[in-house]
Amino acid sequence: MLRHVSAGLAIAAALTLTTTGTAAAGPAKGPVVVADVTLPAPALKQVQPTIADDRGVRLGGVGSGLFPAGPAGEFWLVTDRGPNGQPTVDGEKRRTFPVPEFAPAIVRVALARGTAKIKQYIPIVGASGRSVTGLSNQAGHDETPYTWDARTVLPYNPSGLDVEDLVRTRDGDFWLVDEYGPSLVRVSPDGRVLERHVPAGLGLTGADYPVKETLPAILASRQQNRGFEGLAISSDQRTLYLAVQSPLANPGKQAAKKSRFGRILTFDLRSRKVTGEYPYQFEDVTTFDPKVNGDQSEMKISGLAYAGRDRLLVDERTDNVARVYSIDLKKATNLLGGPYDDPETSPSLEELTGASGLRLPAKSLVLEPNALVPSLPGKIEGLAVLDPHTIALANDNDFGLGDFGPDGRLVDSGVPNRLVVVRLARALDAR
Repeated sequence: MLRHVSAGLAIAAALTLTTTGTAAAGPAKGPVVVADVTLPAPALKQVQPTIADDRGVRLGGVGSGLFPAGPAGEFWLVTDRGPNGQPTVDGEKRRTFPVPEFAPAIVRVALARGTAKIKQYIPIVGASGRSVTGLSNQAGHDETPYTWDARTVLPYNPSGLDVEDLVRTRDGDFWLVDEYGPSLVRVSPDGRVLERHVPAGLGLTGADYPVKETLPAILASRQQNRGFEGLAISSDQRTLYLAVQSPLANPGKQAAKKSRFGRILTFDLRSRKVTGEYPYQFEDVTTFDPKVNGDQSEMKISGLAYAGRDRLLVDERTDNVARVYSIDLKKATNLLGGPYDDPETSPSLEELTGASGLRLPAKSLVLEPNALVPSLPGKIEGLAVLDPHTIALANDNDFGLGDFGPDGRLVDSGVPNRLVVVRLARALDAR
């Protein structure tokens, strides 16, 4: 049975409908927008006073993850690693961190009467209480971090996190997924990292919290900036579902760029072990988003939500188009510990051009958000189920990062963070 069974109806009653959705006297023929709200964007120094210079950057990226907070109209969201860019300098793309001391944060917002208010802001810290920051962890495994102008190398930080989705357990702890390891992270209600699970053999040392090598080693071959991106929790709170954003670079980058096969894992919260690893077939980009000129590497998973036993909602997208699919893992092939976890297997999972005997999860389309709300940015990363009839979506606006002026101040892109609640035309199957 799905949780939050009355949340969608309560939000519909509490919020003023936007112009993109209209109330209907009878049953809706299609999905209806219940709320479309722009999220607050205070200056970074206002929410994290320890920041020396926020360079004009405002709070953003909070749509990287989304989870119901309990009371109707309230949500947990999470930023990613913070403002970052990738300019080309001297013929080289470099990863920049304009505000390197920024701490990724968990944010609680409340929606009411068409507006959103920040109720709680929780920066993520290590065991010592110091900010984990969003800086790269390891030379050779992660991108080299640079200052805002891409001219000066910053130090690596083994505690750094690029968190991309979250859930909250009934005891108050948060679980988050991270792109760097990739990793799975448990965080206390006050934002302290309690444990971080990384791929076997990663060899991450020096972190300001316990690190455990419990995940399949093959995951360390994730593409840069394409680690874990989606997370969901079962209604009995026993199982986490984790999605790798893109195909692994297995055996290398070229295979990843062409591949249509990703991986979704299950993690048992009692034993702290991975119990399943399932293939996921991405849509063909040529029909999904013709604007990217056939570049299959533009396809990504950016969000998961639990939709009933063995069933998940998946946010599959490019930067232009997002679609929400329902999948059923019940009869899908469990790859865990098999040949596709061995880097010597040829062809690898990522090199397959067809299912090749694999049983793929049953998959069906639930919603095309951009068709419903044409003005909604394509980079939808937050996904939550409120009840069998209602889902919520949020976008990642990349902290409004555009260009930096000669004074080092941001020229904001003008793209806001938005949270959209949608009443579906047909109830999700919650069997």
